[in-house]
Amino acid sequence: MRIGVNTRFLLPGKMEGFGWYTFEVTKRLVEQHPEHDFVFFFDRAFDQRFVFGENVSPIVLSPPARHPILFIFWFDFLLPRALKKHKIDVLFSPDGYVSLRTAVPQIATIHDINFEHFPKDVPQPARAYLRYFFPKFARKAKHILTVSNYSKKDICSTYSIDEDKITVAWNGASELFKPLNKEQILLVRKKFSDGKPYFVFVGSIHPRKNLNRLIEAFEKYIEDSVHTWNLIIVGTAMWDKNSEKSQYYSESISNRIKFTGHLSHEELANVVGAAGALAFVPYFEGFGIPLVEAMKCGVPILSGNLTSLPEVAGEAAIYCDPFDVTEITEGLIRISQDKNLQLQLSEKGLERSLLFNWNTTAETVWKCLEKAMSK
Repeated sequence: MRIGVNTRFLLPGKMEGFGWYTFEVTKRLVEQHPEHDFVFFFDRAFDQRFVFGENVSPIVLSPPARHPILFIFWFDFLLPRALKKHKIDVLFSPDGYVSLRTAVPQIATIHDINFEHFPKDVPQPARAYLRYFFPKFARKAKHILTVSNYSKKDICSTYSIDEDKITVAWNGASELFKPLNKEQILLVRKKFSDGKPYFVFVGSIHPRKNLNRLIEAFEKYIEDSVHTWNLIIVGTAMWDKNSEKSQYYSESISNRIKFTGHLSHEELANVVGAAGALAFVPYFEGFGIPLVEAMKCGVPILSGNLTSLPEVAGEAAIYCDPFDVTEITEGLIRISQDKNLQLQLSEKGLERSLLFNWNTTAETVWKCLEKAMSK
């Protein structure tokens, strides 16, 4: 069989959620199924390390699809021709976008549909595109994968999709994430936090990640001089590349907050592993991979209590209302002051992290592809 894969988000040095999902899943598909041919469709020059085996043929379809008009051109004009030319039997699209102008069966992973519930969080051109096309993508796809039971229910109810058409496959996390020893923790804290314990947030700088309320809560947290932890924010702007980090906090606390920007996977694993706690309070999340990364490191978690987050973190987190700054502040104080709570959450997190495995995710994706190819 010839399996096409939309690999637009395999971007060296810029990998975020979609990119890591694509990387972890497609790498396993290629390595575990050498009897099949894979054709990777990139929208720009690719890094050779993303060609995971001799059974992969990388194809560049340009121009890069990074604007709604170019999305339409790429998926509905360039991609259908390429699928026909390369005799593709089935297409896997890890970012949920599919072509509306091909008869080739398509399996799409729709991670979440946050733009349907909080449209003002997305710039107008992208918002219009997503809300117009994603219902069509959901109906066009031969089968849909999603990353949580919450997202499955949301897609089914919002787009009137039959439950049998959607399969849930939880995300995993890299094996780089693991507990650090005391010496490693001290070295990382010295580099990133003047040697002090810290809360860490990981994710794109995007309204639904709720950074403004997290930072407001952190400002209240440090009003009491007893509270000495710092805050490290790892991530880059998703839409507005010119957004200034200073918009989130006053200059008076700038010495207690550090924006790292994008980090390599190795350095991210160290920063998460050395944290006193993960502070992750988005008000909408399809899954929340940072929760699993923290659990694998044995790092306690303060999580928002909405959408998929309780499904993922289970008893390995304490929860707060992400819209209530006072609740977030109380959570920061509690998790940083209660040593017994830290130990309990760490142990529960390490145990729960075993439920999340990229091998299991890839196996579920493969079964969906096989089923599509057999019909």
